[in-house]
Amino acid sequence: MSNDGGRDSSTRTAHSLAGHWEFCVDPDGDPDDADADTERWHRPDASWPADATMVTVPHAWQEEDDVREYAGVAWYRRSFSLDEDEDAPRESATRYFLRFGAVDYEATVWLNGERLGAHRDGYLPFEFDATDAVVAGKNELVVRVFDPEDISEIPHGKQGEPWYTRVSGIWQDVTLESRPSAHVESIRATPDLADDSVAVETAVATADERDPTDFTCVVAVERDGVAVAEASVDVDPDGTASATLRIDDAVYWTPDSPMLYDVRATLERDGEAVDELRDSFGMREIDFEDGRLYLNGYPLYVRGALDQAYYPETLYRPFDDDLFEREIRTAKELGFNLLRKHIKPAHPDFLDAADRLGILVWEEPANPSVCTERSKEEVRTQIRGLIERDFNHPCVVVWSLYNEEWGLGNPQGLAEETSLWEDEEKQAYLADLYEEAKAWDPTRLVCDNSGWAHVATDLNDYHRYFVSPDRADAWSDDLDRILDRPADNYGTVDELGDAPAPADAPLLVSEFGTWGLYDVSALRERYGGDPPWFSHDFLDEPLKRPEGVDTRFEATNLPATFDGFEDLAETWQAREFESVKDVIAEMRSRESVAGYVITEFSDIEWEFNGVLDYLREEKSFHDDFAAANAPVAVRLEPARRAVWADDRVAVDATVFNDTGTPLAGTLRLSALGTDATETVEVDAFGPTAFEGRFELDLRSADAAGVEALELAFETPEGTVRTTELITVVEREGAAAGTADGAAAGDATNSTDDAEATGASASAATVYTDLPSLGDRLPEFGYAVVDVPADADVAVVSSLSDGLEARVEAGLPAVLVPGDDGHMESADAVEYRSLPETESWNLVASLFSHDSDLLADLDATGRLGWAFEDLYPYEVVADLGADDAVEVGYVEGWLANWSSPLVRRDAGEGTLWICTFRVPEGYGAQPVGTCVLNRLIDGCKEEA
Repeated sequence: MSNDGGRDSSTRTAHSLAGHWEFCVDPDGDPDDADADTERWHRPDASWPADATMVTVPHAWQEEDDVREYAGVAWYRRSFSLDEDEDAPRESATRYFLRFGAVDYEATVWLNGERLGAHRDGYLPFEFDATDAVVAGKNELVVRVFDPEDISEIPHGKQGEPWYTRVSGIWQDVTLESRPSAHVESIRATPDLADDSVAVETAVATADERDPTDFTCVVAVERDGVAVAEASVDVDPDGTASATLRIDDAVYWTPDSPMLYDVRATLERDGEAVDELRDSFGMREIDFEDGRLYLNGYPLYVRGALDQAYYPETLYRPFDDDLFEREIRTAKELGFNLLRKHIKPAHPDFLDAADRLGILVWEEPANPSVCTERSKEEVRTQIRGLIERDFNHPCVVVWSLYNEEWGLGNPQGLAEETSLWEDEEKQAYLADLYEEAKAWDPTRLVCDNSGWAHVATDLNDYHRYFVSPDRADAWSDDLDRILDRPADNYGTVDELGDAPAPADAPLLVSEFGTWGLYDVSALRERYGGDPPWFSHDFLDEPLKRPEGVDTRFEATNLPATFDGFEDLAETWQAREFESVKDVIAEMRSRESVAGYVITEFSDIEWEFNGVLDYLREEKSFHDDFAAANAPVAVRLEPARRAVWADDRVAVDATVFNDTGTPLAGTLRLSALGTDATETVEVDAFGPTAFEGRFELDLRSADAAGVEALELAFETPEGTVRTTELITVVEREGAAAGTADGAAAGDATNSTDDAEATGASASAATVYTDLPSLGDRLPEFGYAVVDVPADADVAVVSSLSDGLEARVEAGLPAVLVPGDDGHMESADAVEYRSLPETESWNLVASLFSHDSDLLADLDATGRLGWAFEDLYPYEVVADLGADDAVEVGYVEGWLANWSSPLVRRDAGEGTLWICTFRVPEGYGAQPVGTCVLNRLIDGCKEEA
């Protein structure tokens, strides 16, 4: 509910107290007793310490270099004046209120030495009646803020360990507001689209024990300044007044048409206006049925982004006055229709902009870290306050109660905590809280525990971090599983109460994403050096710790591949887009998915997984992402991304249509210098798949290499398009020789004498301990022998003692995975395991190369779809200065440098370690086949 001074009301005034304040920390302050201050800093004209500084409120003291790591008591002070002729509180009919937008965490307020009160909660507004303390002329306002070191029981979001910078202090506006002693405290507008009406509830405060029934309340609704409905109602004895107004020709609020209505409540006594309060609302309804979301009765597909609303230097506050508007406009340009304001209440100015510009908002409270009676009560109080503050905002459509059990279950593995999956007491508590939230606000959806174990919820949402193409098949399988078994995402189905059954709740993936490094030099330019969060003490994991990134960069093969961080960032961002594009397409291809929320809208400090960077600048894939995330988009799926030059390859097309209008148009596939077209009709709201409508005849390719395919969907309303790459490999170039003469160890092999199968006169004899591989090697001209002594090259999954001795004596060898795709442990090599399915580390990773061995197969400087079905489950971790690293692997801030393809000396011999899963796809996967053949041929030539 809103109370902002009445906006343009003639009965109220609002004086901003933002601006210059004195500030000083107080390490000796008693955290438990604000009145125990021995220095009496709150007294008028008290002498403050010499080290007090001037700051600009709104203000978080972590913005100041010298107190960034400080936690404890701090003080703020400023003076202000009331004009004796106009503003002085001369009449008893006027009351004054000091209103704070948000103070983190506990605020105690004095005005002219009189204690007005104290408040705990770092995110929501509060106010104190200052009438008896304010004076005409000069006034002195003092605020004591306590933000403890231990915030585990306090709702704090991602402040501090293990995430981002702490936020403490008066970080939102402060105002002194005057109101009549009898005034309207709040307005709550509840639209009903069934009969185009709005129920308006007002709360009225009266002074001097005046009977509320002496007053009437005139409620009026306006659109664009013109009255559309009005009613006069008596105020009830409890100080409330309610009216239901019908709105003719109602215009509904949507992201595409964000129509706002103004509502005005005028308090009257004896026919004269005493006070007036204004707010706005929208005729908007959110609902669901049979797993599908509906906005104003029309199907809604959520295309959302996680928005944590952290900003460089200013932390919780935007660094430019118009930044909220720019963010929302940019989000809409990128195709988003929803932003999930992550684990802290949204800034009220953001919600005002979201209402006006039109974007849906999913809100949630900040989280504590542990589950105690205090932490549960503080979360509950914040949820209720959040609902009260924001009830009239039509943009807000979902409330979350918890995120991933943070502060409820046991995501951190704390010994004293139990998981929501198994704790029946916590399940019952959460089910009760869901019922309470639905009672506080029956007009919106409630998600009990976003992403993890559900108990009673309107949304069955998941947090899934898969990277593509590395784990594309695993993501597809996982998505099918969660759609097939939605109840598996519930800790219990016994506490549902009035909540929908798992099969009926809309299913969303509300977190997923991939990292894409930003330009570090641009960030340093903004900060004038390394940002302070580069070296947070709690960032002890190199993946998350930017400090030392330059040293780590130089210690890898990255300098040989990239011309500095800007070049690396462009390539990594291309990897980010390629991954999220496919992850999104998989979700949009399944009608049972109700939407998604990508992690995240912008990079945040060390976490570079945003669609925008931390400065809210575009990343390299901005326009391409907008096309993939648009209400109408297309997907292009070749049956294979690595193909033989003599193949025919089927190509599937899918049109995603999130609008309520069926579409007709032309699909146009442009590939290999020619166009193919299909006239198609596309269903409203959902995917329409066109399987096998197109076929590529690779015999028409000019030569082996990387080919771009473009799919366009052309309609009278416009054209949407997408592009995919395929890698075309000539069998002769892959067999007993190399394309363009580039081989392992810089060996050069001729394929002039290749026979039809690709065999050449220089074909090597190969020993292998993998029977399935041995059966296929002859297809490419290799002779397979039974013992290593008869071989030119050994291709093995295991290094026995005898074989290792032969390699050290001069037999070149290629160490590869077994038939299960995994590397066998070996004394000669140390591996780092990579998860086969979901992994936060994998989405933060990059495979990069500047290898002649791969140049014609993938010239992007990174691995892409050409390596489909080859991505490794292990990488070589014990890289040394003498190793020749063909492909490098890093995670996050260049941590865990490893390699899936490395050449190292072994005595007199050469050992190639290739962790790509080439044996299982040999012969069928052209790129993997080509890579292994080049290794074999290069080993023989070098020997």
